[in-house]
Amino acid sequence: MKSYWNEQDFEVFNTPGLDARMAALKKYIRPKFEELGTEFSSFFSGTTGDEFFPHVAKHMRRTVNPPNDSWVAFAPYKRGYKAVPHFQIGMWGSHVFVILAVIYEAPNKPAMAENLMHSDVLDLLPDDFVASGDHMKPQSDTLIQLGDEGIEKLLIRLRDVKKGEFVIGRHLTKEQAASLNKEQFLQFAGETFEALLPVYNALLQPIKEPVSR
Repeated sequence: MKSYWNEQDFEVFNTPGLDARMAALKKYIRPKFEELGTEFSSFFSGTTGDEFFPHVAKHMRRTVNPPNDSWVAFAPYKRGYKAVPHFQIGMWGSHVFVILAVIYEAPNKPAMAENLMHSDVLDLLPDDFVASGDHMKPQSDTLIQLGDEGIEKLLIRLRDVKKGEFVIGRHLTKEQAASLNKEQFLQFAGETFEALLPVYNALLQPIKEPVSR
């Protein structure tokens, strides 16, 4: 079996120096992100009814420090994705992530946080999903570890703190990722995104009161 992600991919983030790491990233990882970008922008366009566009990280602003992670993001906007809830597939040196994120650039964070606090969509996610309040850090906690109180704290911070963020999805350790071939990884990512779509919809729309019969 040929693994979709391999040790060489993860070793990219141990490559010393900006130029050398960027060259390794472009050689080994970016082609996969471009491939995944095509695959899942079509998936999101088909399932949401909005045209989604892939955004492969270019790390153009970096002049000294090499990137510690990289990704492809998906959003229904061609020019960018950071101001809206967006999906990502990416990797750190320690793991692959498949997530939905609201980051600090999003202007409607307070309303989106309130939407999630008044919805049960997070309760319906599988036990192996993880969440965090900072997309710049690799660490996340499982929803079980966080519990209702921990999740509420993340959402309150998303609502009330300018730098507050909310990132939710699934991780694959290096070993787990290396055990999957391309078809298996695509299935893993697709199932993760399908589970996250109700959360995405809840972020964007006010939760409607149930109609009494």
